[in-house]
Amino acid sequence: MRLIQVAQHAEDLQRAAAFYSALLDAQPSALFEPPGLLFFDVGGVRLLLERGAPSALIYLEVGDLHGTVAALRNRGVRIIAEPHMIFTHDDDTLGPRDSEEWMAFIEDSEANTVGLVSRVRTAGD
Repeated sequence: MRLIQVAQHAEDLQRAAAFYSALLDAQPSALFEPPGLLFFDVGGVRLLLERGAPSALIYLEVGDLHGTVAALRNRGVRIIAEPHMIFTHDDDTLGPRDSEEWMAFIEDSEANTVGLVSRVRTAGD
């Protein structure tokens, strides 16, 4: 099995399309209106933005967490939680050994929380 799709609530699909196009640096892969379904491809997983979907907490990996958060702040995006280290990977159970996992949380255009994640190498670089 593999994950193929995640649904996220979006009341205004045009507003959500603009927000996620900028965040993901990608254009939507499909829009079906009606019934109100907007799709993005995120690393081979479909992100479905839909009026009828519940709010979900999605996490997106970014290369430069601090830079991404600064750019989003400059665009007027609400930052819920500033970048902070949440975990050090001593082994490779949940991430690369000898790395730190950093997260920040933002609010999307539809008032959903989105997690942004970066993994930073520590020892053994």
